[in-house]
Amino acid sequence: MKRKKSVQVAAKGGGELSLGALSTYIAFQLRRAQNMSFDAFAARVGKSNLAPGHFAILAVIDANHGINQTALSRATDRDKSTLTPAIRTLMNSGYVSRTRSATDSRAYELSLTRSGKRHLDQLRAHAEAHDRRLDEIVGSAHKAQLLTLLKQIVSGLEKDRSARR
Repeated sequence: MKRKKSVQVAAKGGGELSLGALSTYIAFQLRRAQNMSFDAFAARVGKSNLAPGHFAILAVIDANHGINQTALSRATDRDKSTLTPAIRTLMNSGYVSRTRSATDSRAYELSLTRSGKRHLDQLRAHAEAHDRRLDEIVGSAHKAQLLTLLKQIVSGLEKDRSARR
């Protein structure tokens, strides 16, 4: 008889809670890994106002000075309902500036402020340390394979999304 995988939880009476079939679902395991990674990164940074994804938003804006919100949304795979509040938070923190586009009066261009660049440099140092920890967990022999598989998942699901549109 196949034994079901279980996860230790602080449940009523203690003990282990079975995940049942969830333990074999790639999407569920990706979400758990993402949550744990975000939590570990936030703990490393030690900032309560750091939401998951702020580092990625700052890094993409830095690499693409003057990017508009539509392009940023595509690059970070965030919809408007989550990207707009994140940009507002980063603007209110003084990390991002938004100016009207010279070529399209309906669009805004985003760039990092000096404070945003300094903040990104600090976050980048934490991200690199966090990534080294993930390298330790995954192992150097498996990192390239894991990245290839994750990119394959993204590519395949992007094709599916495009076909639905």
